[in-house]
Formats: sequence, C-alpha cells, structure tokens
Amino acid sequence: MQHDAHAHHEHHQHHGHGGHSAAHEHGAHQGHDHGPASWAMAAKATLHCLTGCAIGEVLGMIIGTALGWGNAPTMALAIVLAFFFGYSLTLWAVVRAGLSLKAAVGVALAADTLSITVMEIVDNGVLLLVPGAMDAHLSDALFWGALAFAFLVAFVVTTPVNKWMIGRGKGHAVVHRYH
Repeated sequence: MQHDAHAHHEHHQHHGHGGHSAAHEHGAHQGHDHGPASWAMAAKATLHCLTGCAIGEVLGMIIGTALGWGNAPTMALAIVLAFFFGYSLTLWAVVRAGLSLKAAVGVALAADTLSITVMEIVDNGVLLLVPGAMDAHLSDALFWGALAFAFLVAFVVTTPVNKWMIGRGKGHAVVHRYH
C-alpha cells in the first residue's frame, strides 16, 4: 500500500522544495520521524501565505479607502480578506488535486491558520509602528513602502514558524500530501 501511495505522490509533481526527493517528503507526511524541514520548503510555504495575505490586505485597503472607512474597519476588512485569500489559495490547490471541498477546507485550516495568524499579527503590527503609515493614502510611496517592509518582516518572522510546523508534519506539510 505504501508503494502505491508513493507512486501516486510522485505522479503529482512538486514545485521545487530545495532538492528534497519525493520519497523523503512522502515519509515526512506519514507520521514518521519528520526530521528538520528545509529552509527552502519553509520559505515556499511562507511565500504561499504571503501571497494570499497580500492580495487580501491590499484589496481590503482599497475597498476601505474607497468607502471612506477609518483605519480600524479598513484594517479589519484587510485581515479578514487576507485569511480568505490565504485559505482560498490552498483550497484551490488541494481541490485541483482531487480532494472534496469539505476535506479541502480541513486541509486549508490545518495548513494555514497559524502561518496566516502570525503573518497578520506581524505585518499589521509593523504597519502600526511605522510613523505615518496608517494615514498614508494608496497613492503615497509611504503606504507602499511601509506595506512592503511589513510583508518583509512578516516573511522573516513566519518562515521559522513554518519550518518548525513542517518539520513536525503540520502546517504546509499537510498540503504537500496532496500535490
């Protein structure tokens, strides 16, 4: 049975995980000794979360600004949309791999919740700390510079979290079973 699962796993190609073989990744997903996850794998998982977060946050800021909302409701909308898009990217990938929507929701929640939460706390915290960032408009360089800096800090902080989770067969390791 493990041979068949391994063959199925190799059929679905990964998009680059720092030179890890499919056999190594397969073993890491079966509850065996997970060993240390690679930094490349953790960085890729973090970039995945960052992509969804960035889409949601920018869209939330655009909507909040267009509606004339203040900072707090705009930030709340941006955070909600960051989770929505972060989860959506995972849902799309695992449903495409053949999982039912119900199973995919469970995988997305398991894979992304901690990563997105850490990312949102860090990047929104950084935005709150950058002088003038919360009052900058979408057309201001300060807005985009502060946002890019906040995402960079969030990436640096969240990557070790993802590395730790993947090394224990959690987080994005759950998603990799279905690629």
